Amino acid sequence: MGSLPHAFSLFALILLLTSGTGADQSTKTQAIFKGSTGIGAIVDTSSRIGKEEIVAMEVAKEDFYGFGNLTFLLINDSQKDTIHAALEAKDLIDTRQVQAIIGPQTWEEVSLVAEIARETQVPILSFADTAPEWATGRWPSLLQASPDKRAQMKAVAAIVQSWNWHQVIVIYEDTDSSARGVIPHLHDALREVNSQVSQFVAFSPSASSDSMSKELENIKSKQYCRVFVVHLSFKLAVRLFEMAKKMEMMQKDYVWITTDPITSLVHSFNASVISSMQGILGVRSYFPKMGRHFETFNQRFSTRFSRKYPREEKKEPGIYAVQAYDAMRTIALGLNKTGSKRGGKELLENILDADFPGLSGKVKFKNQNVAAAEIFEIVNVIGTGYNEIGYWSNGLGFSENIHENSRYDLSMIDLGQVYWPGGPRSTPRGWTALTSAKRLRIGVPSFSGYKEYVKVEGTNFSGFSIEVFKTTAASMPIFPPYEFHDFSGTYDELVEQIHLKKFDAVVGDVEIVSSRYEYAEFTNPYTETGLVLVVPARSSSKAWSFVKPFTPTMWILISVITVYNGFVVWWIERKHCEELQGSITTQIGIMIWLSFNTLFSLNGPKLHSNLSRMSGVVWLFVALIIIQTYTANLTSMLTVQRLEPTIPSVEELLNSNAKVGYCTGSYMERYLAEVLKFKSQNLLHFRSAANYAKGFEDKNISAAFLGTPYAKIFLAKYCNSFIQIGPTYKIGGFGFAFPRGSPLLASVNEALLKISENGTLQELEKTWITPQKCPEMQSESSSLGPSGFRVLFFITGGTTTIAFVIYVCRSNLVRHKNIRGIISAVVLKRWFSLSRHFTRRVANAEIPTNGFPETPVPLA
Repeated sequence: MGSLPHAFSLFALILLLTSGTGADQSTKTQAIFKGSTGIGAIVDTSSRIGKEEIVAMEVAKEDFYGFGNLTFLLINDSQKDTIHAALEAKDLIDTRQVQAIIGPQTWEEVSLVAEIARETQVPILSFADTAPEWATGRWPSLLQASPDKRAQMKAVAAIVQSWNWHQVIVIYEDTDSSARGVIPHLHDALREVNSQVSQFVAFSPSASSDSMSKELENIKSKQYCRVFVVHLSFKLAVRLFEMAKKMEMMQKDYVWITTDPITSLVHSFNASVISSMQGILGVRSYFPKMGRHFETFNQRFSTRFSRKYPREEKKEPGIYAVQAYDAMRTIALGLNKTGSKRGGKELLENILDADFPGLSGKVKFKNQNVAAAEIFEIVNVIGTGYNEIGYWSNGLGFSENIHENSRYDLSMIDLGQVYWPGGPRSTPRGWTALTSAKRLRIGVPSFSGYKEYVKVEGTNFSGFSIEVFKTTAASMPIFPPYEFHDFSGTYDELVEQIHLKKFDAVVGDVEIVSSRYEYAEFTNPYTETGLVLVVPARSSSKAWSFVKPFTPTMWILISVITVYNGFVVWWIERKHCEELQGSITTQIGIMIWLSFNTLFSLNGPKLHSNLSRMSGVVWLFVALIIIQTYTANLTSMLTVQRLEPTIPSVEELLNSNAKVGYCTGSYMERYLAEVLKFKSQNLLHFRSAANYAKGFEDKNISAAFLGTPYAKIFLAKYCNSFIQIGPTYKIGGFGFAFPRGSPLLASVNEALLKISENGTLQELEKTWITPQKCPEMQSESSSLGPSGFRVLFFITGGTTTIAFVIYVCRSNLVRHKNIRGIISAVVLKRWFSLSRHFTRRVANAEIPTNGFPETPVPLA
């Protein structure tokens, strides 16, 4: 890129040296008068775009005549040639001395024109689709007058996503503006919606019919994808679709999506062009076709256009016409602000300050570019014209109209019926099965130790992994033909073959491991992920079976509740029954006996208090349930064989320094040594279930680590001999391997998810990995804990507590009443004694007139 400005400088120098070549252009249609101000334009006068721009600028000239002394408009023909466009620009700047230039249409032309205008600072208002980021720094007077339309590639990707197409073929014009400015954005936008470009097809602007025909034939015969995104100039696109129609590529199951350069001219298509483009779905720039200003412009444009170009069938304006009108208005407003001063830097600054609602939308520059296009219209070519299906807004999605209350959706399915190529109303698949297409080479491990997963017998490939892949591929709407090839190396070497381009994919019992991502990418796992420890099993001893029905916590809780209930009953009944009285030792023994008597006998001692009866009845109910549960669980333990591991945990295995086996894969050895800290000399590799069993039998290993899929088969074959212990380490899982960045990966993942959700994967697992029936056994302790009896313990404990509280409160109340009675009796007795004594003394003494003796009479 850095060499491009240098090339432009050299070319500008050549133009300066050959400036005389433009002298004969002095006979242009308009003369330059001293003191007058003019605007120049460079367009392709033979194209529909150029014709619309010419008429629109002429209308604008009439509207803004006299602004800043604006008196003339010079329109030069680029003749579709980059060099000629540059010569015309030099003539407009040096000879005609225009104040600004509008156009050209392509970036290749714009870059040369900008280089010529670099010294004079004449503003260049470009209509090119895109411009490199470095262009504004190189040419300060270059302004992007048409909105950047790269966001349309997101609209195209949203259409592809709406119909769930995962692959597309991109056909584009081999120019710098397309290859560097647009196509990379389309590629990124498609990847964001999990779609891939299966092939890029580039046509030069001067591509011959033979070269186009050969390319289309190659696509038709060797590519199964039938979704095409076309980004070409209008004339090249017309040739493409005429040829595609002759080759029967505009039929059922084909999808053609066109971008703005083509679709924005759909209003001008004549009958012959329309006939070759039936069913095309297109994206074009949106501009509001409403308001008094637009209606006036539309009427004047149509009248002038039909008069100037009578051979054109369609006369309504498109996006290129309104952009040209807005460009003229922008320059005229800038000239009006500049006043008597002629052009240059001040005019450029006034243009950059423009801010007004134009016919094409809001016109306001930022970093020398008008605002990027954010809304695009979706059209469908049908019959003799086209249908406006709806709109796509960046960041919002699809909608039927554009206003404040519009309802947006991420999918365009609900916008309306689409007429597809060939006329079907059902959605095209976007692919077709081809017998001549390249067949994928699928690598399969030939020496898998577990034939249930992969079994290779000559050219016959079977097993769970093989059938899952076949079912997945068959369920996908598009999948290329394939063939299996066996491989006798290690699994790491097998995956590496994808990187070496010897295989297109790998299928089998291949573990998903991070180290293998160096060579390939994996699908989501289709088996359980994990690594488990398997050790020999032995029958557990039955000497202490009578305590096994309950866990230690349960036994402790039963004892605590029992003693608590016995204590409360003893406390309540101790004064009513002489048997519950005696020394402290005797009463403790009686209390404990009373506690456990309820558990083993229904004929307990006679209770005198209703509170103790209430507590006893509830506890008796709970005790009966506990006894029956204990009996049932003990019976089960004594009649069903129970296994226990010879090594209880991974920690004990590490401490014992025992030998440990591991299954296929060097990654497993690294994991055991580096993560689980096993010594490398204690790790032995085994390939199959039979090898493991032999290793255990010969005492070569004390335990083995297996992937969860392998462990299922091993434990099924050797049931009652081995047992799984410890945690499941979340690593591995089987997956299919594809080249990094493969376009098939996303589709295969989606298909795997679907066969898992609809039960197909489970059915395949039952068919290929059906465990052998083993005698009924218990491999884990089935002792019952307190969780299942929590409510019962709450009930009996609560009832006993309530009874105890009531008894204590009642006893305190009775005691309080007795004390108060004794005090009252003592007080009354003393009162009566004093009264009698006083009466006797009064009778023997002289009582004064006031009723009291003159001298005090002692009371005692």
